[in-house]
Amino acid sequence: MKKLLAIGLMALPLIAATSAFAQGYPTKPIRWVVPYAAGGGSDFLARTIGQPWSTAVSQPVLVDNKPGGNTALGAAEVARSAADGYTVLSADNGTLVFNPVLYKSLSYNPTKDLAPVTLMGRFPMILVVGPGINVTSAKDFIAQAKAKPGGLNYASAGAGSPHHLAMELLKSEAGLFMVHAPYRGAAPALADVAGGQVPAMMVDLAAGAGFIKGGKVKALAVANATRLPQLPDVPTFAELGYKNVEAAALVGLVVPAATPPETIAAINKQVVAAINDPAVHKKLTDFGVEPVGNTPAQFAALLKAETTKWQKLITDLKITLD
Repeated sequence: MKKLLAIGLMALPLIAATSAFAQGYPTKPIRWVVPYAAGGGSDFLARTIGQPWSTAVSQPVLVDNKPGGNTALGAAEVARSAADGYTVLSADNGTLVFNPVLYKSLSYNPTKDLAPVTLMGRFPMILVVGPGINVTSAKDFIAQAKAKPGGLNYASAGAGSPHHLAMELLKSEAGLFMVHAPYRGAAPALADVAGGQVPAMMVDLAAGAGFIKGGKVKALAVANATRLPQLPDVPTFAELGYKNVEAAALVGLVVPAATPPETIAAINKQVVAAINDPAVHKKLTDFGVEPVGNTPAQFAALLKAETTKWQKLITDLKITLD
């Protein structure tokens, strides 16, 4: 008993120090790694949330863009960083759900090397078509694709992206055969859809709003549980009879796995407060993001469900990026 008591007393300073650290966090600049180039949706999300976070804690929040390897480059770097709360990562479902089955070997393990902090926002997917295809509705599009197996191709923001897999989900549910034309980003893909070179694609509202509002592409259906407030006249796939066609780019915040729970809780509290700031909330919504801001446990549960759904689809369709 004396030995156990002595061990317990020795541990108390360490527990107190950890708790004090979390309460005083942060005491120096925070590096926020975004595994995409500047200017995209993930970058906008980080910078929009990072600014009020920085103001609230009186420390710089420095966004560091590290694109490459379908987000694996930035993810691996953060996974190897010090687990002290001063290096955080924007991680989407490509980073945390798709990559482990898209690649035979990966430079990081999302479940072992990274810990969830919060889901920051959802980017629901929308089926859009350009002037190169004569359809007026999603049902027309699906009927035309069925009538010409392999006769229609579709663009995406990149192989293995949420945009790519959203269309693969629709293909699977509707029994379509279409050829994939991957691009390096949503912008060049949209430009070719608008120009008539490629008939269709799945795109998020943040990337596609300008093209949709400008009449350059037509939105046919949203892969969301409900209609989007920004596109009230566009039906959901569920309304059209495809209730399983729900897809979105999910962008969350994660940290190295060994980060103390108290520090994760402190980051969560600060980031969720920034997301819930009315001005930030409006800015994100106007951009085309559905702001979230949940707990680490809720984010972890969502990732588990997403993993079950998408990894089965990827495996069944034998999609690989090696």
